[in-house]
Amino acid sequence: MAVEKLSLRLARTIFYLKGFVWLLKRRRAYSMQDVLNLFYMDFLKIDDKHIEVVKLDENELITRCSNPCPILELAKRLNLDTKYVCKEVSEPVCKFVLNKLNPRLVFERNYEHIRPHVESCEEHIYWRRGEKQSAR
Repeated sequence: MAVEKLSLRLARTIFYLKGFVWLLKRRRAYSMQDVLNLFYMDFLKIDDKHIEVVKLDENELITRCSNPCPILELAKRLNLDTKYVCKEVSEPVCKFVLNKLNPRLVFERNYEHIRPHVESCEEHIYWRRGEKQSAR
């Protein structure tokens, strides 16, 4: 288990570094469309053919992604459940990046709808309760 834990720490560190470098250019999200464009298309580099927008309105964004995913591949190589690997590697970095885009954003991954158990990974991003997005 030591090799797996070390591998996950290394992967999380690399993903954090990617986030730090990407955030060197100041970026802000003022709408859920901004989140879709900045977070999914620009930061995660998900091609629009691999992302289904389940819901997009002024308050929330729900996506299902079926892109080639390094986290999914890491889980397969280490023979670990993607639920665990995503919680350890991906989720902290996603929350960090989204917080830098706008500290009022909340990120949740639906661990009942995650690959390889289903065909895509579902994520929900919304404004923290009681707070609405501010004008640009």
